[in-house]
Parts: sequence; structure tokens; C-alpha cells
Amino acid sequence: MQIIQGTTDFMLPQQSVVAIGKFDGIHLGHQKLFAKVLEQKEKGLLAVAFSFDPPPRAFFGGEDVQELMTREEKRTAFVQMGIDVLIEFPLNKETAATEPERFVEEYIVGKLRASVIAAGTDLSFGSKGAGNTALLESLSGTYGYRVEVIDKVRMDGEEVSSTAIRDAIGRGDMQKAAAFLGSSYQVSGVVSHGRQIGRQLGMPTVNLLPPGEKLLPPNGVYYSRVWMDGVCYPSISNIGYKPTVSATKVIGVETYLYGFREDAYDRQITVDLLLFKRAEQKFDSIEHLKAQMKKDIEEGAIFHGIK
Repeated sequence: MQIIQGTTDFMLPQQSVVAIGKFDGIHLGHQKLFAKVLEQKEKGLLAVAFSFDPPPRAFFGGEDVQELMTREEKRTAFVQMGIDVLIEFPLNKETAATEPERFVEEYIVGKLRASVIAAGTDLSFGSKGAGNTALLESLSGTYGYRVEVIDKVRMDGEEVSSTAIRDAIGRGDMQKAAAFLGSSYQVSGVVSHGRQIGRQLGMPTVNLLPPGEKLLPPNGVYYSRVWMDGVCYPSISNIGYKPTVSATKVIGVETYLYGFREDAYDRQITVDLLLFKRAEQKFDSIEHLKAQMKKDIEEGAIFHGIK
């Protein structure tokens, strides 16, 4: 997959099908949209995902925001999906002020050579967010492209959206988040060196330090599973600051893998967070912490069906 980032100076070599959106989380609605894109790819068009960097919520809100997917997680998802070109379009004062019709003419048609444009009903782009699917459709005859407008997906009467997923994760409702995403909520990264407290207690764990941009559920213990080198391991994870053994305020994801005793340092892993078990707590002694960890691991084995 070709990644074009930080520049407006690009030109695709052939006609394309372009999906435009924020694509935070790549939920069921996004997947419906990209299914249309990949249909057109089969007909010979370049499959393009067009997103904005930084995310509009961060740019217009003027503050750091936490997203469902980090930049690297999103890129990995697009590669797995079969997208040919990812545009991480620079969102700044100049580009945000671009009149919507000029945006279509210069970037979508001129540089991306769009033959088909796919977008959700809530699309907005250009100056004051005035660009939308109605504008795209009104310009289609002038510029010779076709528009695929993807209706919202609803589940149990509720609209599937990134906002709804963020709300569910904020409550620790990993099952609802998974239902709307079409897969478990994930945290990915490279295993870092911790204080090896788990190893000292006879329950070795692997540690991830997610970037600040990654939205995490409430601190606590979660039933989970870990993907490493193509192998899936049942696991149990703690999200938080480890208050019993550390005074630092660095939030991490510490995970015990059932049946894994190898060295995992510096290896890429993905943690699926399946179900909230209990809130993080501070124990009055290491022995009490050890007893609770042992209990958590035993109950996690029951959850995973491990004898």
C-alpha cells in the first residue's frame, strides 16, 4: 500500500475509486463503504482511502483527542483490507479553508483521478464543512464521476458510529464496542520492558505502553486474547498504573498469556479486550496483590475454557 502523508503534491497514475472519511475505528458502517470500494477495485480502479491528518476533531477542537485506532493500527487495517493508496491529507488553516467545489476539482478529481467516490451520509469537507454528499452528486455530471452514498448501519435500533463506540469503551462495555466494530476492540504495539513484577511473583506478563492518542477503556482487569506472530493466546489484561507497585502515572496494558513462557520483548502483539472483569485497585501488600492476580488468572482460565 502506498501512503501519501503531509503533502498536497500528489498525482495518481490511473483512475481510482475514493472513499472519503475520518475512518476512526473502521466500524461496520465503514466496512460497508469499503466493500463498495473493493468491488470497484475488482473492475480495475485503484482503491483509495482519503482521510485527514490531524483528525478534524483534533484540528478544530484545538486539543489532543484520543482515537479508536492509532495511525499505525489504521494503516495495518487498510493493508489487510486491500487498499492500494492511503491519503493522510494535511489538515491546516489553508487546506481547511478550501472551498468545497475547488476541493473536489483540485484534489478528488484532479489529483486522485476519481471515477467513483464513496462516502457516508454524514460526510463534510472543505471550508466550514460545507462540502457533503449532495454537493458531490451535484458536481458528478461536470467532472464525470459516480457517487456511492452509504447509508448508516443500525443495530438494535441504534446507529453504528465512532461516537457510540467511544461511549461504550468509556463505560468498559467491550461487548457493545465489538458488536459495532465487527471485531474485538484492540490495542497493538511492541512489548516493552517493565519492572518484571509479574515474573517475580511467578506470573510473568507482557507490557504495552500505548501512545497517548489511543483511547483506552476504564482502568481495570479484562479478559483478553493476544495475537503474536500469527498465533492466538488466551489471556487476561490489566489496564492502568499498577498502583500497588508503582508511583508513576504511566498507563500501560499488562497481560498474562496462558501457555506462553517465551521471551516476548520487542515483539509486535495485538491485544483483543473481550470483557471487563473488575476495576483496578491498590492493595495494601504485595502478598495481597499476588493473591488477587492468582484469583484473576484462575477465573480467566474458566472464562477461556482452559482446564
